[in-house]
This record gives sequence, C-alpha cells and structure tokens, in this order.
Amino acid sequence: MKKSNLIRNAHFLGTKVRNLRKRNNLTMEDLSSRCMKIDVESSPSVSYISMIERGKRYPSESMLAVIAQVFEKDVQWFLNDVPEGDEVIPDKGRSGGIRGIALEPSFLFSEDILQIAIPEMLSQTGVSGRQFAQLLIRAHQENNQNHFPELERAAEDVGKKQMPIRLDDLFSICKQLGMSVKYFKKLSATEERELGVRAGTFVRSFFKTPGTVMLNKMLEQQPARLKYDLAVHIAHMVLHNGDGIKNPMTADRRSRSAGRADALDVSQSNALEAQDIVHAWRDFECSFFAGALLCPKVPFRRLLEQNAHEISVGGLIDVSRSVAMRRMTAVSNYPYWHYFDAYAAGKLNAVYRGNGIPLPWGNMRQVSDPCNHWAVFRMLSSDISESSAQISLMKVGDATRIYCCESVNVHDIAGNAEVLCAGIDINPALDAQGKNAADIAAALMDVCVKQGGNAEIPGTIKKDLSSVARILNIAWLQRGIEKEARVICPRRGACPRQPCCQQ
Repeated sequence: MKKSNLIRNAHFLGTKVRNLRKRNNLTMEDLSSRCMKIDVESSPSVSYISMIERGKRYPSESMLAVIAQVFEKDVQWFLNDVPEGDEVIPDKGRSGGIRGIALEPSFLFSEDILQIAIPEMLSQTGVSGRQFAQLLIRAHQENNQNHFPELERAAEDVGKKQMPIRLDDLFSICKQLGMSVKYFKKLSATEERELGVRAGTFVRSFFKTPGTVMLNKMLEQQPARLKYDLAVHIAHMVLHNGDGIKNPMTADRRSRSAGRADALDVSQSNALEAQDIVHAWRDFECSFFAGALLCPKVPFRRLLEQNAHEISVGGLIDVSRSVAMRRMTAVSNYPYWHYFDAYAAGKLNAVYRGNGIPLPWGNMRQVSDPCNHWAVFRMLSSDISESSAQISLMKVGDATRIYCCESVNVHDIAGNAEVLCAGIDINPALDAQGKNAADIAAALMDVCVKQGGNAEIPGTIKKDLSSVARILNIAWLQRGIEKEARVICPRRGACPRQPCCQQ
C-alpha cells in the first residue's frame, strides 16, 4: 500500500482498533499484553496503541497482523476505508445483566408501605431478617457488577498494591493500625452466646473491641485462610474504626446433608431489624476489602491475563481459590460473571450474578426439584478433585443463553465439602464479535435437545466460541468447548429436554 493511502486510512484503522478493543472490554494494556503473547517483536506498546487509535501512527504489516490475530479478524478488514459505526459495547440492561421490574403503581412501593409489607412477607415466608438483608446486599452488588472503587482504593492505600502480600506483612499492618492478635483453641458456651453463634459452630475468628483480633489456632495450619481472616479484620478497623459491630467469621460443623442453617442464631425473629442491615453490609464491605487487599486490582488482573484466568492462580500468591475466583468477577474487564459457593445440601453460601443467570437454588430455602445438569450439582455428587469446565444452555425469558463455568471441589475449615463455581455469559462476547448470539445459542440448544439434552458442539459454533475464548483469554472456556454442551434449567419442572429429565 502506498504511503499516501496509509496516511489516508490511518483514521479509519484507528477507529476500528479502538471500537474492537472497547467492544471486547480490553484496556490498551490488555491489548498490548495479548499481542506480546503472539509475537513479542511485533507487539505495539500501550503508547503506540494509543497513537494508532488516534490516527497518529499506522502499524507495520507485522504489527497489524498481530492485532488482527488477537481480534480474530482478517488483516484486510482493517485496511478498507469503510468506517466503523458507533461503538457497540454490550450493556448489562440488555445483554446478560441482572434485571428488575418496574415498581408500578409507585404509591404501592412507597417507604411507608414497604415498612409495613416487608415484615409481614418475612413472617409468612419464614425468611429471617438477616437473610433478607443479605439479599438486599447481593442485589446491590450485582447491580454494580462488583465494582466498588471506594473499597478498592481503601484496600490499596493500606496494602500499597503489594502482591503477593505475605502473612508477616498483614501482621505488620495490624501493628501499624494499633491492633493486637491473639489465638484461641476453643470457645466456652458463654463466649459462644456472647458472640451470638449457635452451639457447635466452628468459629474461625472474631473482632474484640477496641482492637484485638481473636484467631482460631487451627488457622495457623492454613496460611491462605489465616491471611483472609486477618484481611477481613483489618478492613473492619480501617472502615469502621474497630467499633466491634461485626459478625464473627464462622463455619458450621454439622453435616450439611439436611440443609445448611445460618451459623448465626437467627431463630428469634423474622423481623427485619436495623442491625441486620448493618451487619450484612459490613460483612460484605469487609469481605470485598479483604479480597482487594490480598489481590489488588491491577496486579491481579495482570496475573489472570498471564495465566488465562485459571482458577488455580490463587496458589501463586497464596490465597484461597474462593478468594481468587470471587476477585475474578471484580477485576475482569469482562463484566458478565457469576459465582456460586455451594454445599451438599443444595444451598448456596455465596452468590454473585453479574450476568443475571437464574439461580438453581437459593440461600433461603432448599428446593425440591433442582436441575441436576448444572455443573455445580454434578460436582457436588462427584469425587473429582481437579477443576471441571462445562458449556451450558438455558432458556432465560424468550431467549437462549450460553454459559460456561469452571467448578472445583474443596473443603471448608470445618471439613465440610463444598463446590466453588465461577462462570460467564458468552452471549455478550459473541455479539461484540459481530456474531448473532441469539441465533447461535438457539441453534446449539436445538442440537442438544434433539440429542436428549447433551451434544457435541457443531464445528461452526465451536469455531465462534473458540474465537471468544481466545479474545477473553479464558483457558477453561476453551476446555469446555471441547466437551459436550448441556441443557440446564432453573427447575426440573421447566426442563426442555426430550424426554424431560423428570421422567
């Protein structure tokens, strides 16, 4: 191409690169690092990408070939002088985010009416005030798609974005904040009552005002969990000046086969008290702060990029898989994530649905007809210790969505088996690539239903999904594509399989 043509087309090419990058939720740094994985010599720097996007520089043939490979595009697509349209960035309101309902007529949802109706609803449904408070917090978390910059900054101010942060570093931070650390072996019945925990509950740690962190001595044998508990209590001191209004950190010693009760004693009342909201919010704040302290956003995002979002990445910085998987949903540039922490009782201990995926069950009651084809259900009934990826198809409203998740079997500190599951909604990523996600999902659903609910992914669809896996840089998505796709549903009564899996 003549130099004059290169200059004339620089603006069009820059616009296309910028739009592609934003559609795929990549920063310039992300794009530069993706290019380096393909060809270090021909990769553009962050500043050079900025100049390309502004039409100030035109990439060499080898550099453009690398950029084209990242976005799964033909080089010639960048070279024509047909300008791109408006930037297309999937938004959570129409592509995979959580959804709400219009509160109409509005007078029925006034503060006065809700204050009367909510306690009655809790009483009739048997939902505790604390459970309802946790639901409110989760809705707030999902509405913000796990973005809480104030908490991120507070954690970074304390930890200075250090990663990995060592156990000794956390002890030093405690000392700087005027906190002392003590260990206990077993709490007396009186101490359990004072903490408000049920008899037999395993207490990991608790905060004793004005500034003492009480740690179960068993945590000394599990450094990753010890680091997390310390980080949570550091959060309480930083955010709330260690005022003592903080739930203890617990695990239930009892078998979860009959259903997991809240480790805190919530049997007194179904009324929603102000303290329920305060405790639920503080639990969330401190947990989020702890994750940001142990896995600071920018360094952890780079680590995820380097390791293709493998859930084992937590081991590289000595944090638990639970912390690492939850932080994925907060630091990833791709916003359409979900996270489940499930016990064998069929109840969720933790839930995050930034992609709006319907729940297979809830944390308030055990359902009688869960769909057994969810990956998290299948892992609960297996002895697999390594991780497992699954492509799932589900009808959500009038549309079919494609999800992929990675699940792993672990044990909590009390020895209870649990499954951790992190996943994404693939539809927005397909749309960002200019594909018709709705048609692809419907076609794959049709193939699966015709084969009884599970099917190998057809070649053309596999190619589209593989392209997304490479762009998102998620290794377990690629592994899931190589397996059979599965039809799932929120309840077996709505099973689209032929024959229905209830039969």
